[in-house]
Amino acid sequence: MTATTALDLATIREYCRVLRLATVAAQCERLAQDAVRQQQSPLAFLASLLAAEVDDRERRAIARRVQEAHLPRLKLLEDFDFGAAPQVSAARLHQLAEGGYLARAEPIILIGDSGTGKTHLATGLCVAACRQQKRARFITAAGLVNELVEAQQQHLLGRALQRWSRLDLIVLDEVGYVPFAQGGAELLFQVISERAERTAWIITTNLPFSEWTQVFPNARLCKALLDRITDRAHIIDTGTDSYRFKRTLIHRNPQPEQRAHQPSPST
Repeated sequence: MTATTALDLATIREYCRVLRLATVAAQCERLAQDAVRQQQSPLAFLASLLAAEVDDRERRAIARRVQEAHLPRLKLLEDFDFGAAPQVSAARLHQLAEGGYLARAEPIILIGDSGTGKTHLATGLCVAACRQQKRARFITAAGLVNELVEAQQQHLLGRALQRWSRLDLIVLDEVGYVPFAQGGAELLFQVISERAERTAWIITTNLPFSEWTQVFPNARLCKALLDRITDRAHIIDTGTDSYRFKRTLIHRNPQPEQRAHQPSPST
């Protein structure tokens, strides 16, 4: 590298620092060398340099959205075994992942027994929304109620509700596992009622709608809540056969062809 080239690089990197173009600073030397080898025009070189900056910013933005969603585990739709869940349509889930329901603020409700993949599917859809740079948050129903009750006790309920109003997608997991006291149920209804038709919801539940009164003690409130979350909703039944249980059985009792490939026990 000549002294002139080194000075030019130092100048470019200083400009990049001021303009906050970290990727341009990191990639400019390598891409310039590639441009010389490939005999690219100056405009083609500039385009590739700016594309690298844009791609890196998009990756970092998506990573930030995923982190802000507070996912319990990172699970993708691509990793879901639709063959083990024949009731769930892969085509329908991938169509939803394209994000049309987000623009229309339509709810998605995943109903099924424990272990049937509801949380995996909800998480996968949440990641897909983050990839579209939507603001999302994943939380259990009990977690949200506890957060709202605590905020109310500290006279910060308005601030808490405002945080939830900024989201494009709220994933409410495990509705039906824990019954709510009247006050908690009313606070949850307040959030859902205020965000209906404004924010998309994904709700997972192990209970049919007819049994939601086991969770929400006030029958009228329960009816009003169901009326809001089922309006224009995509309702997906994940079935009753536990995917996790079947996977455990397979690991414990491998098929003959699997056993044939396992090493013989030492004598």
